Amino acid sequence: MRLKGRHWLMVWLLVFLGVLIAIATRQTAGFRTARRLHDLREQRTTLEARRADLERQIRIASSRQVLVPIAERDLGLHLPSDSEFTLLVLPVPAAPGR
Repeated sequence: MRLKGRHWLMVWLLVFLGVLIAIATRQTAGFRTARRLHDLREQRTTLEARRADLERQIRIASSRQVLVPIAERDLGLHLPSDSEFTLLVLPVPAAPGR
């Protein structure tokens, strides 16, 4: 009977150790997941800052202050004066039944 009591004690000890190991494993996985989430959020912040910088560079590069000198220098174009504009008037088709 005494040996049987020791066996129950060993079984409970093994169950207790198993539960502790399971808890430790879950916590370790949780810490890893939290760290990965933190790293991904930092990466997202960095990428959003980079995107904002690239959008700013695009706005600058596509502005008239940048494009006009390039078009004049490389393509031989110039901004037209008022006398170089030609307005084209399109005739309005008559409504049916008139």
